[in-house]
Formats: sequence, C-alpha cells, structure tokens
Amino acid sequence: MTRGQPDYPIAVFVSGGGTNLQAILDQIRDGRLFPVRVAIVIASNASCLAIGRAERAGIPTRVIRKKDYPDLASYDQALIGALKPYAVSLVVLAGFLSLLGPDFIAAYPDQIVNIHPSLIPSFCGPGFYGIRPHEAALAYGVRLTGATVHLVDGAYDHGPIVLQQAVPVLPEDTPQSLQQRVMQEAEQVLLPRAIALFAAGRVRRHGRTIQILEETQDDETSIDQRIGQNRPD
Repeated sequence: MTRGQPDYPIAVFVSGGGTNLQAILDQIRDGRLFPVRVAIVIASNASCLAIGRAERAGIPTRVIRKKDYPDLASYDQALIGALKPYAVSLVVLAGFLSLLGPDFIAAYPDQIVNIHPSLIPSFCGPGFYGIRPHEAALAYGVRLTGATVHLVDGAYDHGPIVLQQAVPVLPEDTPQSLQQRVMQEAEQVLLPRAIALFAAGRVRRHGRTIQILEETQDDETSIDQRIGQNRPD
C-alpha cells in the first residue's frame, strides 16, 4: 500500500453524472482532502456529464471507450498509457461501469478502489448498477442498505472491503429516494474518507481483510474531524 505523501495525485474514472467526483472535488477545494489532487479524469463515454465537472475544475480529461479496442488487453494498455504521465498513487472508480482487465489491475496493485451503492455482498455483481441495487433492496425488504468502498480485482464488486456505511430503508422509500439518500449519506462520505485513508498511508491489506491503521501523533488534523465520520470498528 502507499504511504502518506506531501502530494497525492489520483485518477478518477467516471461513466455518468459525476456526483461522487464532485464530492471529491468539493472536499479538495475546502482543504479537507489535503494533500489529495485529482490529476486526471477518465470517462468511458463522451456524453458523460462528469467531464464538464472536471473541465470546470481545470482537470485534464480523457475519453477511453472500451468498444474502440479489439480486446481487453488493448483497452488496459490504453488506460495505463493515459495515466502514465500523471504518476497517480490511487485510481478511484466513481460510478465507472466498465470492467477493468488483469493488465490494468496488475499495474496498480491494491491501488484501485470502487464505490458501490449497497452493503456488499448484497445486491452487487454484474447488472447491479444505477438504480438497480436500490430496486433490489426494496424488493427484498431489507431494513438497512448503504454503500461500500472496496479494492478492485477482476470481478464486479468482489475485492476486499475497505469501508461500509449503512443507511436505513424507510417505509415510504422509492428506489429514487433511497438512491438519493444512499448517495448523500453514504457514498459521498465514504469515498472521500477512503481516499484520505489511502493518502495518509493507513490502509493495509491482509488477504481479503483490510486493516485501517490508527492515526499517529504526527497527524496535524484527524481524518475523522476533517471528513466528519466515526472511525471504523
């Protein structure tokens, strides 16, 4: 895993509206994610609204479409080549819908995280994106749902869990209202906090288990104070 650095460049991969990207940018702007810097945003399609958010923040963008490459290995190499000039320390999948191949994952071992809108292993895997995890949560009748940040491996929503946040399901919830609350109360809190933990060098992997190291006395300001979340158990 990476150690704390005075400058911590990250790449953010997006496919849609970019609300989680915006949450990251807002916390960087407010100083809560120092020393994190979004070095580049990679979009999976040219109509992705997140591109505009990145451009307004002065961040370089690239559109790399999987369908433009003959195979997964070629696609991986295009992504690796796009990131190489930026020497990023972490790759953040923020609503990114394309499955990454083994070459890309090998190029960034334990340095790729994804945010998923459910409490993995529930309502996850192929086909569970957008509104679908929330529809499934309501159809099953769960009392709690939420969001999960996990390391990325070669399968959808499968890598070791870094952080989770539960969100109660209310009797009056619709898929849309539940999606909005999970996004605001869990996704947009967990993802910046996970990035801060990686930037501080506090994440360690032991097989499928993730250990979050305690803060040291050298830390000027607690991540918990800056991001506004309780520490994980």
